Amino acid sequence: MAGHSKWANIQHRKGRQDEKRGKIWTRLTREIIVAARSGGGDVNMNPRLRLAIDKAKAANMPADNIKRNVDKATGNLDGVTYEEIRYEGYGIGGAAVIVDCMTDNRVRTVAEVRHAFSKYGGNLGTEGSVAFQFKHCGQFIFAPGTSEDKVMEVALEAGAEDVVTGEDGAIEVLTAPGEFEAVGKALEAAGLKAEVAEVTMRAENTISLAGDEAARMQKLLDVIEDLDDVQNVFHNAEINE
Repeated sequence: MAGHSKWANIQHRKGRQDEKRGKIWTRLTREIIVAARSGGGDVNMNPRLRLAIDKAKAANMPADNIKRNVDKATGNLDGVTYEEIRYEGYGIGGAAVIVDCMTDNRVRTVAEVRHAFSKYGGNLGTEGSVAFQFKHCGQFIFAPGTSEDKVMEVALEAGAEDVVTGEDGAIEVLTAPGEFEAVGKALEAAGLKAEVAEVTMRAENTISLAGDEAARMQKLLDVIEDLDDVQNVFHNAEINE
């Protein structure tokens, strides 16, 4: 994202997420189940599960719920089998959109995602149509006013790939996905609290949208994010409202 609006976009996104807090547990439950099923139920041997559980705890999910979902995934309890599917498409103004889903019914999910794109001005693309515009990486973002020198020293020493400071003062730390946990622990140990900490698909370049186009793009994103099977939505639009 361009530096001038990075922080505004982050705060906007966090506000939207807070409004949809009711869906968070559902998405976290699916992530825990898939992570445990694919990598086992031992958090010491499964970084993806450990990250999912950390997110669940941060969202105040009870420990009993977390344990039950891990048990369900590792065969101690009967449960639904989910598969991961990624869809790619275009939003308003040609903005690139990636939609990650977890579903127990692939036919239902693709129909819902396609309908959302077509009804609200986007187009569902083919596999690989927009993914090349994103980088899979770990990302930490610190609020303006955070010490750039301290963040850079700690992050690079811990194995981060890059530290970028935006025009608005927000500081972004980028890591390889496999180094995300180690860098996060080092930043936390140094007393540096990130506003955003996630393994994500980061847009390499962005498209700025304003006015009616921005409103239409936000509506498209809201509809997609509200679909039951959607876990994450990544896009390269800078929405200036």
